Amino acid sequence: MSAIPVHVPPELVRDFSYFTGPGMCPMRGGDPQGALAGLHDGPPVFYAPNNTYDGYGTWVFVRAEDQRRVLQDAETFSSHRRIFEKALGYDLPTIPLEIDPPEHGAYRSLLNPLLSPRRVMAMEAANRARAIELIEGLRDKGHCEVMEDFAFPFAVGVFLEFLGLPQSRRQEFLGWADKQFHGTPEERGEAIRTVIAFMGELVELRRREPADDFMTFVVQAQVNGRPMTDKEAIGMGALLFVAGLDTVAAAIGFDFRYLAEHSEAQARLRADPSGVTLAVEELLRAFPTVLMTRIAARDTEYDGIVIKAGDRVSCPSMVANRDPAEFTDPNRIDLSREDNRHVAFAYGPHRCLGSHLARRELVIAMEEWLRLIPTFRIREGTEPLTYGGHVFGIEDLQLEW
Repeated sequence: MSAIPVHVPPELVRDFSYFTGPGMCPMRGGDPQGALAGLHDGPPVFYAPNNTYDGYGTWVFVRAEDQRRVLQDAETFSSHRRIFEKALGYDLPTIPLEIDPPEHGAYRSLLNPLLSPRRVMAMEAANRARAIELIEGLRDKGHCEVMEDFAFPFAVGVFLEFLGLPQSRRQEFLGWADKQFHGTPEERGEAIRTVIAFMGELVELRRREPADDFMTFVVQAQVNGRPMTDKEAIGMGALLFVAGLDTVAAAIGFDFRYLAEHSEAQARLRADPSGVTLAVEELLRAFPTVLMTRIAARDTEYDGIVIKAGDRVSCPSMVANRDPAEFTDPNRIDLSREDNRHVAFAYGPHRCLGSHLARRELVIAMEEWLRLIPTFRIREGTEPLTYGGHVFGIEDLQLEW
């Protein structure tokens, strides 16, 4: 347990952790998102000294309304966390995630067209064909482990398409992703160093040999009237790898697990595929995978609570998405729920830049799986492994049909 700062009132201290708390540790058949719904029965803001991975506790904001206030106030609550610097020992900002306004706006405006709905739809045919190829390759087996056989290969394939790289490199990138997201600390460090080195090589290549792809656009772009630096371009590419693979793959896993356990939901969506889009939104609400962390940039007071500069502040989307003040019957999954103001992609200036692409990946995956695979269920004698953390995850998801 980290030390409790002197400015934290004892009555606001709570034994809580995204990493080791109930439902958060790796467990068979768990429901990490649902395990956090009970936080709404306690204080709206509390301090968790155990909620740490780097020696710091965190303030946890429970209500969706409070999370909106925090995440929209980038001047007070900074995203300048330097994830790679802490993990690898050198400075490499993940742009635009770790850049605060006003500088953040320049990078965001630059990248917005690359991940716009129009650009995402231009990738639709290739991404759908990739999903079909993967599913047809395992359909006749009658069973599969979804994460290894479909979710990660599909997400990596979309990533390669976006970078303009050949699909023949999929196994290589899958190896990096496996080490980065599921390896030992040493393997994770090795994997991200490999990814960063690769991005550096890609930056050099695209400066010499331009193509119609993401990295060419970045290295040819100007920000604030100057050319993009190599470090900035590498940081953008590394962020795409870290933020765009595990999150999408995990979301596919949680979605498919729900459908495997609810055959009536499968039947309804098979009968009316137009309902898939709403279903994806509801499952994003029910099973978000990412929590947002900020650092207080200055001393502030929040509804009478003193928060000091340097304090960690956590806004878990999976808690906001179960807020009874925001959602009717929030713990019930309603695949036809409309006006779904979930926060799976966060709030404020750092709202997920890749949300349009992620949504389409999830819709394509579900549409094609339901079209090509007959009624499926959790394979008899197995239970998936779930866990909490910075990215909530699911593994060993064995399905049969």
